[in-house]
Amino acid sequence: MPVRRLTRCAVLTALALALSVCEGLFPLTVLFPLPGLRLGLANLVTVYALCRLSGREALAILVARCFLGNLLGGNLTALAFSLTGGLLALGVMALLLRLPGLSLYGVSIAGAAAHNTGQVLAAMVVLDARAPLVYLPPLLLCSLVTGGATGGVAGLLLRRLPEKA
Repeated sequence: MPVRRLTRCAVLTALALALSVCEGLFPLTVLFPLPGLRLGLANLVTVYALCRLSGREALAILVARCFLGNLLGGNLTALAFSLTGGLLALGVMALLLRLPGLSLYGVSIAGAAAHNTGQVLAAMVVLDARAPLVYLPPLLLCSLVTGGATGGVAGLLLRRLPEKA
């Protein structure tokens, strides 16, 4: 990978990590009493990377963010949730971006729903129980709001930032 692309990936990884840490300071659980609910600001970087870089680079940024975030304050369980949700969201968004006519709102909402689904699946594996499925319907409902918000901001960013930076 050329140095310029590697540097861009490193900067985007740092940005995604910073957004993730900052959003942890303002928990959405005050408004919606669901454990672990977050706006998904780091998803802005994933959407940007999928649209402006490559799927491989978006994957590298996502995995690096998950592992670095775990080093900064997580544990293996948090890593399992973050990585499972992130990988499922990345895969869904990468597929949906190939569909003509689907807006970034739709892509981001689907990514948020996939992320929440991945986290619930990870919780089911970690706990060896089906109980986490109870959280899935309200989390999917919240995905409409969180995914719509990040999709709107991602659209603004992609329109305002130059193709080649």
